[in-house]
Amino acid sequence: MRKILAYILILPAILLTGCVKEDEYSNNAMGNFDALWNIIDERYCFFEHAANEFGLDWYAVYHKYLPAAMAAGDEAALFDIMGEMLRELRDGHVNLTSYYGTTYYWDWNLDHPLNFSDSIQRNYLGHDFRYSNGIKYTMLPDEVAYMYVGSFENSLSSNNISVMLRNMSGAKGLILDIRNNGGGQLTSAEKLAGHFVCNKTHCGYIQHKTGKGHNDFSSPEPLYIEPEGTIWARPVVLLTNRGVYSAANHFVMLMKPLPQVVVLGDRTGGGSGLPLCSTLPNGWTVRFSACPILDINGQHTEFGIAPHKELHITSEDWNNGRDTMIEEARRLIHLVYENNS
Repeated sequence: MRKILAYILILPAILLTGCVKEDEYSNNAMGNFDALWNIIDERYCFFEHAANEFGLDWYAVYHKYLPAAMAAGDEAALFDIMGEMLRELRDGHVNLTSYYGTTYYWDWNLDHPLNFSDSIQRNYLGHDFRYSNGIKYTMLPDEVAYMYVGSFENSLSSNNISVMLRNMSGAKGLILDIRNNGGGQLTSAEKLAGHFVCNKTHCGYIQHKTGKGHNDFSSPEPLYIEPEGTIWARPVVLLTNRGVYSAANHFVMLMKPLPQVVVLGDRTGGGSGLPLCSTLPNGWTVRFSACPILDINGQHTEFGIAPHKELHITSEDWNNGRDTMIEEARRLIHLVYENNS
């Protein structure tokens, strides 16, 4: 099966070791600062895209933070300054980790509507929903199936997914809710997507760095998903919000082109680059996006994927314990079912 992880085998051997020790820099403030900036400069994969999206100038970033780094009174202050520098990339996959903690860029999610409430969700799950392999699912009273996948951290089993889908086989359609799914294992996202295709299906592309230049990449190479176990060919409404990130963002990329799928909700959070980590002279590690993944149209999904239909939970529905997005998904499924009857 030609999946994303298979392509990692074509990366240079240095990438396969996970974290790389940067020995050519001195273990002092200047050396660690330069090591961090250069690791990103030579290996990060979204410079051109970031420049187009929000005007990033990585060379200007170096001169912006260098004076503060050199004036840092201790390691803790240096760590904070270097973390601020990395946040200029606006990429949730870029993190600096030390015994002081881990730096994150959170704005991809925090400045957007929640569009999800687990309290409201309970009104739809009821008291007799099933729970398997981290997935909650039930049949709603109007013969619409509802499945909530809150994470791809678990190694999903095709057999388990097949059992769930067979248990809902009498439904008119499926609401597949991945809101607030922050990602996890790409293989789990691909395995779930494989239950919605009947044949080997082209789903996107991957590239890898071929040199130190910002635009030194291989030609895009196609990615495919293949059928897995029980296939669900009935209507699917995929619910998304800004909390959908990384492997979950990848799942939306796989599902969006499928003919029976409607993506409903808010733009996803993004995070499409496969991450790699490297080690600074002082032992701190930096994780960064190293391999861009493109959608079926050859477009980056790093800054999120737009839904087919944008929709938010209204204040009125929120106050009344209703989920605007689930209600619209039910309406769409009934509409398709009636048109096909």
